[in-house]
Amino acid sequence: MVAAASGVPAGRRDARRSQRRPAARSSARPRPRAPRATRGRAAAGSTLTGRFPERAQEATISTDKANSWVYCEDFVEEDDVLLRARERAAQLGCAPVLPGAGAALSVLAAAVGARAAVEIGTGAGVGSLYLLRGMPDDGVLTTIDIEVEHQRAAKEAFAERGVRSTRTRTISGRALDVLPRLTDGAYDLVFVDADTESYPGYVEQAVRLLRPGGVLAVDDALWHDRVPDPARRDETTTVIREVGRTVRDHEQLLPALLPAGDGLLVAVRR
Repeated sequence: MVAAASGVPAGRRDARRSQRRPAARSSARPRPRAPRATRGRAAAGSTLTGRFPERAQEATISTDKANSWVYCEDFVEEDDVLLRARERAAQLGCAPVLPGAGAALSVLAAAVGARAAVEIGTGAGVGSLYLLRGMPDDGVLTTIDIEVEHQRAAKEAFAERGVRSTRTRTISGRALDVLPRLTDGAYDLVFVDADTESYPGYVEQAVRLLRPGGVLAVDDALWHDRVPDPARRDETTTVIREVGRTVRDHEQLLPALLPAGDGLLVAVRR
C-alpha cells in the first residue's frame, strides 16, 4: 500500500504492500495501494480555492507532496520484528497499518498513557506492536480478531518483541459480538482497523468504551484518496466518508484527520 515513488527500495515497498482478502471476514478487509500524487485535488483543492483564493496555488498537490508522504512514512524506520510481522500479514492476506499511521499510534498511546487499550482487528500484530510500543510497561492491550490464525501470527510477533503474556489479551470472535461485553468508560484508547462495512458499529462501541480524555483512532480514513473525492460513491468509500462525518460532528468527540498512512482519523472523548 506504500506509494510507488523514486528513492524507495523495491523490497521495502513489497514488504509493506498488503493483499486483498474476503470482505466477509470481520478482522480485515481489502486495502488499496498508497496515496497518489493527485491526492484530494478534486475536493480539497476546489474547497480551499473557493474559501481562500490566496491559497489556490498551495492547494495543487504536486509530486513533491507525494515524496513528502513517502518521507514521512519512512521517517520512523521499522525494525526486523515489525518487518517480519508484515511478511506474515502478507502471507495471511491481512492488511496491516502503514508505518506512518503506526508511528502516530505509538505517539497517541504514549501521550494518553494508555494502560488499557482495545484493538479491533488484530491481523498479524503489526498495529498491536505499534500500540504496545507507546503504552506503559503495565499497559494491557485487548485485541480482537475473528481469525484464530491471525492471532497466532500476532502472538509470534509478541514473542519476538519480548512482550509479556500479561500485557496482551487476545479474543477470537466477531468484534460486534465481543465489544458489548467490555466495560463502559474503562479504556484509554480504541483502535479500529477491521472490516470497513462495520466501521459505524465499531465507532459507536468505541465511544462507549472510552473514558473522558481517551483516544479513538480509525485506520484507512482516506481509503486510497477516494474519500476526499465526491465523485467516488462506491460502498466502502461511502461508509468511511460517513464515519468521518459522524466522528467530526459527534458532540462527545474532538476530531482530527491525519494524512498518515492511508488516513488516520483520530478523536479525543470529551
